[in-house]
Amino acid sequence: MEKFDKLTGIAAPLDIINVDTDMIIPKQFLKTIQRSGLGKNLFDEMRYTPEGDEIADFVLNQPAYRAAQILVAGDNFGCGSSREHAPWALLDFGISCVIAPSFADIFYNNCFKNGILPIVLPQEDVDKLMDDSKRGANATVSIDLESQTIKGPDGGEISFEVDAFRKQCLLEGLDDIGLTLQKAAAIDDYEARLDAQAWR
Repeated sequence: MEKFDKLTGIAAPLDIINVDTDMIIPKQFLKTIQRSGLGKNLFDEMRYTPEGDEIADFVLNQPAYRAAQILVAGDNFGCGSSREHAPWALLDFGISCVIAPSFADIFYNNCFKNGILPIVLPQEDVDKLMDDSKRGANATVSIDLESQTIKGPDGGEISFEVDAFRKQCLLEGLDDIGLTLQKAAAIDDYEARLDAQAWR
């Protein structure tokens, strides 16, 4: 998992509440266990017509937001089924931070495990960032995880809270496997002692 420290990028506004995981990555794309390749199907039913043509007015199809790295969204983002493909699709598209007033618990946890920073902010702060993000190519937002601050295009600063353990995991690029591997020496020692006892 890549480390998350500072991020400066275009923020895309998705002013919709209750965006569920089936909207993020529809069920027909869940056959793979590969984390890559899902970005092209992110928000598939909102981005494309049934014939596969782009829907021009969907935010991520607009030229200014095609390279967005931050998503400013509505309340209860990531609700619905607990598919890990949802953060995979966001990350594969290039989005590594989602800002919203609230998230579904399982999606929120899955974000941290996959290198995405989900930021919960009061509605008034989300509204301000939503307004900032509607500036298109000028909607540049900077996020500093270490200081837990967000800087908007006008230089205004917003603070956010994040669990200390999850913050450290993102800063160090540690997913569940990475955390386990930190204890590799102790695990090897334990296994060797078990093996020795079995031969007594």
